[in-house]
Amino acid sequence: MIYTRTELHQQILSKKNAVCDWFELKSKNAFIPIYSSYDVRDAGYKVANVDANIYPAGFNNICPTDKETSIDLMRKYLETRYGKDIQRILLVTEEHTGNPYYWDNVATIKDLIESGGKKVRVGFGTQLPEPLTIKSASGHSVLVESAWGDSPLYKEFNPQIIVSNNDFSEAHADWAKTVQLPINPPRELGWYQRKKSNYFKFYNELVAEFADAAGIDPFVFQVKTEYFPHFDINSEDSRKELSQAVDKFLKDLEVDYQKRGINQKPFAFVKNNAGTYGLAVIRVQSAAEVLEWTYKARKKMKAAKGGREVEEVIIQEGIPSIVETDGVVAEPVIYMIGGELAGGFLRTHSEKDSTESLNSPGAIYKRLCVSDLEIRPEGCPMENVYGWTSKIGSLAISMEAAQIMK
Repeated sequence: MIYTRTELHQQILSKKNAVCDWFELKSKNAFIPIYSSYDVRDAGYKVANVDANIYPAGFNNICPTDKETSIDLMRKYLETRYGKDIQRILLVTEEHTGNPYYWDNVATIKDLIESGGKKVRVGFGTQLPEPLTIKSASGHSVLVESAWGDSPLYKEFNPQIIVSNNDFSEAHADWAKTVQLPINPPRELGWYQRKKSNYFKFYNELVAEFADAAGIDPFVFQVKTEYFPHFDINSEDSRKELSQAVDKFLKDLEVDYQKRGINQKPFAFVKNNAGTYGLAVIRVQSAAEVLEWTYKARKKMKAAKGGREVEEVIIQEGIPSIVETDGVVAEPVIYMIGGELAGGFLRTHSEKDSTESLNSPGAIYKRLCVSDLEIRPEGCPMENVYGWTSKIGSLAISMEAAQIMK
């Protein structure tokens, strides 16, 4: 069944007790990291998050109203998990980014925690000869110290926990050996070993449970995703095998769409199975495209963040976006603190169409508040539509954590 946004909203509301009880039961003993973010695509016939980031780097983009409410959410999370005596927090960041907007994100996270009555110092997981002062895009000065285990920072500040905003595309195993403190999100959830295929496997399983509680077709929130191991962009045989997998994937999607009376021509994305920043992601509308990839396209699929080779990929259902702002295609990005909705923004891109990835250079971020979602402005469904795909995502991450850290 295909729902209008109003019908979907009303259906979930009618089952509010059932879905809230389900979420509470699933999250009761689960470890949900301190924060996460979700790129949400809304096609009208389907709403799903298509990327989940455990180390989000855009807190500076959430609206002022949501930043205010996030202070209490952050304090509540820290004190519930670590006790009310938690006071001194070390924020470990990315080390090699020259992006001044990233440092606005760091300054915002620091401010959210400090505004809740805690003390925060910022560090790199490397040995620095002396502290650095880094300027953010908006003019904040961020003092960064060495967070190596025997550095003066530990002796002077005596941190009680580490909050990480480093996505660990590199393992940093040597640094981890020097650290005896709890790290949240855990280093083990970093991209050096995390797999998108695991996340979407758990996400789609949870959607099936949620849909049963909500009395809806799980198709509405699921995003079809298949794992393709042993990828080698330089191998003609590997590209041919991938092409065949894409062909079957698109044909199966077409059958699913026809069953539901959906006229959208299926398309897919081939994505690096580990990585972020929208790197190594290509839209494919036919199997032939894979065989016809240009040198530029093959180069794009060769390496991800830090120059790591792309060794395995996922094939993922493409979800076009019906969301627009100022006449430009957009997608909601929802931020969470623990299992609570914290804020968000609209990612827009004037040079992209509704079927393309917007997470690429040239993207512009527009205002979207959780409080806005509650009153449902034109083009945006209510909080429990975008919010639920993100809350389900947070549970999927907790399942990733349980699997990786057992």
